[in-house]
Amino acid sequence: MSNLIIAESGIMAKTACTVPITQIILDEDIYPREVVSPKRVSMFAENMRDGFEIDPIEVQIHPDYIEKYRILDGAHRWHAYKEIGATKIPVHIITLDGLDPLLYAAKKAIGPLQLTEDEARTTARRAYENNSHLTSFEIGQAIGRSRQAVDAYIADLRAATQMELDLKIFRMNRLGISQERIAMRFDALQRTISNHLAKMPELANLLNTDLSRVKT
Repeated sequence: MSNLIIAESGIMAKTACTVPITQIILDEDIYPREVVSPKRVSMFAENMRDGFEIDPIEVQIHPDYIEKYRILDGAHRWHAYKEIGATKIPVHIITLDGLDPLLYAAKKAIGPLQLTEDEARTTARRAYENNSHLTSFEIGQAIGRSRQAVDAYIADLRAATQMELDLKIFRMNRLGISQERIAMRFDALQRTISNHLAKMPELANLLNTDLSRVKT
């Protein structure tokens, strides 16, 4: 069975099926929590033994392993299935349409329990490092934090990214490349490039200061 999920950032395909539990992986790269709670695992396992209906876990095809899936939502249920000795489990295979899997997993995780401060900060930083085009609002919506909180989480990362971009534009300009070509290279407005180049005196002083500290 297949259907479509209308998400805030696009449309995702969802397929319901049953897969061997050995084909499912908990990928820490997209798991937003620091630990799996044994208490929640035991609760799910007990409910499964008592015959309660459990929502299928959500997985996506693993990008690095053939015939493997990684968990987007349901790590505790997956551990519970393993605890009761299940060999096949019901899943929803999700095809993300441009959505960041880490942020999707984070948004699903905050349903029953908010992320801790450390989990929210770490997830925000990992998401920004994966995609610096993400806005603080987009990250904040996924991890259950305000835009201002996300700004604080990633301020140093954003500053480093900005400095790296400034230096690239500075070097291209010094090579005689026109602002129009630089704008095309970075898929930006020419006005944006002009704003970056306005920092040239500051960058030149910064580079000269760094060079003066170099020792042979």
